[in-house]
Amino acid sequence: MILVKNKSSIAKMEEAGRRLATLFIELEHKNVVKAGASTASIDAWVEERLAQLDLVSRMKGYMGYRHVSCISINDEVVHGVPHKSRILQDGDLVKVDICASWRGYCADMARVFFVGKPSEDALKLARVARAALDKGIEKARPGNRLSDISAAIQQEVERHGFGVVRDFAGHGIGKQMHEDPEVLNYGEPGEGPILRQGMAFALEPMITFGSYDVFVTEDDWTVKTEDKSLAAHVEDTVVITDGEPKVITKTDFPLGGLK
Repeated sequence: MILVKNKSSIAKMEEAGRRLATLFIELEHKNVVKAGASTASIDAWVEERLAQLDLVSRMKGYMGYRHVSCISINDEVVHGVPHKSRILQDGDLVKVDICASWRGYCADMARVFFVGKPSEDALKLARVARAALDKGIEKARPGNRLSDISAAIQQEVERHGFGVVRDFAGHGIGKQMHEDPEVLNYGEPGEGPILRQGMAFALEPMITFGSYDVFVTEDDWTVKTEDKSLAAHVEDTVVITDGEPKVITKTDFPLGGLK
């Protein structure tokens, strides 16, 4: 069942989104994601800022997960586990994913960051992921079907020749990090539930430079591409209104370091 939020619930989600977006803006402008930094040190910085922003991590403790962020590098798609031995290097394509709540209501977002100068392949892949997310958001309007979002994302990704990961998806969000429904990043338009004002979704294209086949590594969390190709992942939390979609995790940069 898809839960429809009232005005009070949405207001709390919006505040969670505003605070979480502030954290991501600081990640970029304070140059936290940089060469020589470990993913564990980035996660520690995030944990400290979450507390200062009065946000509660919804990742830490989830199914035994011990961190407040997922940090995925290059061919890692999502759910990369922070570790002191994972040191960022020039040229890395880094995805940071965080879900946090304010007064019991969640916001979930992910952004791409480039360490040093990105390769042309990494830059194009990340830009297409962002464009696909924007296409999906545009379809998040009352009266549309859920799969209209999925189809819009897939069409944007595949017209550039990239792969759309099938094994993981976006989701509903509210009091819980993961609520109904699952929001696929592929599919035919015109299918699934009709979108209604007050629904909220975490939309998150996960795309690959090569094959969309992925696997989970031995840590039981990190997802990587089978063919070792680059992967990109971006995410925003979106609320269905009576008109334009409302992105509650909006930042002043669509990609790390790029307007």
